[in-house]
Amino acid sequence: MTTMTPAPGPAAPQASPEAETATTEDSSIPGAPIAGGADAVPEGGNDPSAMPGPDYSVGYAAYGGPDGAVPPTFLPPSYAPPRRGRVGRAYLRMLERVPRWLAPLAVLGCIGGAVGYTLISNPTDSAPDAPPTCILKLTTGLDCPGCGGTRAAWYLLHGDVAAAARHHLVFVFAVPFIIYLYIAWAAQRAFGRKLPQLKIPPVAIAIFMGAWLAFSILRNLPWAPFNWFYV
Repeated sequence: MTTMTPAPGPAAPQASPEAETATTEDSSIPGAPIAGGADAVPEGGNDPSAMPGPDYSVGYAAYGGPDGAVPPTFLPPSYAPPRRGRVGRAYLRMLERVPRWLAPLAVLGCIGGAVGYTLISNPTDSAPDAPPTCILKLTTGLDCPGCGGTRAAWYLLHGDVAAAARHHLVFVFAVPFIIYLYIAWAAQRAFGRKLPQLKIPPVAIAIFMGAWLAFSILRNLPWAPFNWFYV
């Protein structure tokens, strides 16, 4: 009986010392193959925060930002704050030089002008056949939400609260709050004294606007006691 001996196959290639050295050095590079066919894990594991991010400092400094400063994280990488022009810089410098008391004084001047006009014009002393200046009342004969406000202010300046409330009840109700808001703002703005602030929640504003709307509708009804508020 004849025994078959398999022919010798090609010999496996032997790795050279240079190749072994290159493989060992490449295995330290993230993503390079290592023995066993697995990929190397980057330093820091799978934590995304450990991965290097884009460098925004160079582009941000080119737009006038300080060197090495990083823009806010909510801005996209391609966005940079606009550079201020001459007009913007001049306006900001002017605001820095304006005295703190100038704004309250300007508002007080506007209030004084309105009060002076009301006292001089005397809106309650008008002819019965004089045409109303309100367009809504001139065209429809109905009181608008602001009708009677100037006359109410005139009566308040003369101490007649009942007549002022008859001409515009909502205006009389709001005047004390408006005065206090101005005083608290002016004291903090001009003198740095912080008074207790009025915290008006949105619900209170909605109620006030609803009451104003209801008053504007009810004062136009031709029945008592609503017709007492018609002016």
